[in-house]
Amino acid sequence: MNQKIIALLSGLLFGLGLGLSQMIDRQRVLGFLDVAGAWDPTLLFVLGGAVAVTAVAFRFVLRRDRPLFGSRFCLPSRRDIDGPLLAGAAIFGIGWGLSGYCPGPGMVALVLVSWQPLVFVAALIAGMAAYQGYQSATQSSNRATQSNS
Repeated sequence: MNQKIIALLSGLLFGLGLGLSQMIDRQRVLGFLDVAGAWDPTLLFVLGGAVAVTAVAFRFVLRRDRPLFGSRFCLPSRRDIDGPLLAGAAIFGIGWGLSGYCPGPGMVALVLVSWQPLVFVAALIAGMAAYQGYQSATQSSNRATQSNS
């Protein structure tokens, strides 16, 4: 089956799950993140369910030589915790806490035709562009430093 069709079907299934679990409702998410106030633990079941299914399913899936619709598994090889990982996690957490959206639910929430997800997705794209610019500048600077050495 074509990889693009698999990606489309996976995205539709993921979006449906986000909608059914109400993870696209920013008030529900903000209530979940408000652990010191009026905490709403309902999304804990969504997160717990995802972790439980993954923990069980990966044991069976990773025994295979390759995925059903791919040539190889693409698993992360790095296991270290470094500054950029911690900084990115902190920035992600701040953005999630301020907006009530993370990238997947934010994209799915576009179907609500509300201004909040539109602003979120625009800011998400701007953040990705800023990071690309930072990466390009850092790589150019590193190449210039190496050629001067």
